[in-house]
Amino acid sequence: MKSFILHQSSWGRSALGQSLEKYSQTVGTERPLLFIGGVHGDEPEGVELAQKFLTWLQKSHKEIEHSWILIPCLNVDGFSKNERTNGHGVDLNRNFPSPDWSPETKAPRYFPGPAPGSEPEVQSLCELITKEKPKAIIHFHSWEPCVVYTGAPGKGIAEILSAGNDYPVREDIGYPTPGSLGQYGWLKHQTPVICVEEQEKIDLALVWPHFEQGLRTLLCPSQFPR
Repeated sequence: MKSFILHQSSWGRSALGQSLEKYSQTVGTERPLLFIGGVHGDEPEGVELAQKFLTWLQKSHKEIEHSWILIPCLNVDGFSKNERTNGHGVDLNRNFPSPDWSPETKAPRYFPGPAPGSEPEVQSLCELITKEKPKAIIHFHSWEPCVVYTGAPGKGIAEILSAGNDYPVREDIGYPTPGSLGQYGWLKHQTPVICVEEQEKIDLALVWPHFEQGLRTLLCPSQFPR
């Protein structure tokens, strides 16, 4: 059993050449939970949640009971400019090489890229998913409060994540999302994907309290029995 946290300061590169960070901890032999912040650069709530989660993980790593991987910000180019898309103007959450990827888009901010998996951030993440085979993928966003799961096995995790905030749990976001991480994870790998949607433009100080209980329950289940 490993109780230390591994930090990789440059496990991948963005479209504009910036480093992508990754943290992980191995506990036992169970497949890890993969957490991702900042898929969309104009959703600071997701990055705030990832950063506060990381702070808790660093303080509590000796108590953790489940392996995990955390990418604090996947879209560092967009986050630095407060833009949804990456440095190539691509919506990363429409660029994944899922079976339903489509070149069609209803607005520039949803541009799926010139081809499925064209973006370096997506390529790095797909390689990581293939290598690590996570038990589930949880990514942090902001829009309207809800927790959305893709793949029936993700429902239980979604319910855990909503326990501390009473946000509704949904089986889909309410509209098609071809080429999204959810579609890629579930259709390509049969890995359930959970999308956490915090209230857009909420006071950032409220983000971690809304999800602290659920995230701690996922990684320390014996301390927080359901």
